[in-house]
Amino acid sequence: MSLGDEYENTGGYGGTGQTRTRMPDSGGGPHGGGRRGGRTSSRSLVTVVGVVVLLIAAIAFANRGGDDSSAGEGDDDSPKAAATAPSGEEPVQSANAGIPSGFAHDRQGAESAAANYSVALGSAELFDAGRRRDIVTAVYAPDVAAARQADLDRAYSNEEFLTNIGLDKAGKAPAGQTFVSRVIPVGTKVTKSTENNATVEVWYTSLFGLSGEGSTNPVTESWYTTTYQLSWVEDDWKITDFQQKDGPVPVGRDQQASTADDMTKAVEEFGGFTYAR
Repeated sequence: MSLGDEYENTGGYGGTGQTRTRMPDSGGGPHGGGRRGGRTSSRSLVTVVGVVVLLIAAIAFANRGGDDSSAGEGDDDSPKAAATAPSGEEPVQSANAGIPSGFAHDRQGAESAAANYSVALGSAELFDAGRRRDIVTAVYAPDVAAARQADLDRAYSNEEFLTNIGLDKAGKAPAGQTFVSRVIPVGTKVTKSTENNATVEVWYTSLFGLSGEGSTNPVTESWYTTTYQLSWVEDDWKITDFQQKDGPVPVGRDQQASTADDMTKAVEEFGGFTYAR
């Protein structure tokens, strides 16, 4: 994942490449260099969610046991510009810490795992120490979970970072305001797969900020693509590493932003989705 230069490298996973979590300075959050192009600090911090975060996973599986090519080679396993089916051959039947689990040991299962893990890693629950531990345990492979837990705890307990996005040291929003952090997957694509490992890209939009009167970090929308490395571990797909980049970003329409009250009401009344195909 690409992170701002102002943060300190906290290491990666052995053998899986470097995924870094950096600490915020006084000008920004854990995933960006402060304000860019007139955006609020909450905008640059959305990456945290998508990531750390947030944020997400690469996919692996069964091409009948053989290595697969990446996109563009034209075989049956190359990415197709087709819609993701609303239901699959083996819909998920179970959940781990409230996160869908028990994904099929195939391409579809890897894509579903990556999408669901993106939602969990991009949620406001990651700012709660207890829920963060549950999420990390549920989505990461055991051999990388401890390191990732330490990275996330360091990032999400940093008081300067929390202050910059308008939260107190416990990760709570001020009275009368609602903290919003959601990831909404738009599509998934498998670029590599073997029987027990896969690389999956998840393109998603993210909502991040504080809704309510007096908020200095209003809810904003951002677009990212996270590439997850997934492995088949203990009869399920688990994240071993990931990288995140901006976009693709659609052209925004000339729509009037909703009021703080309308945004708060929408967040409270519209629940988020899981992707249990």
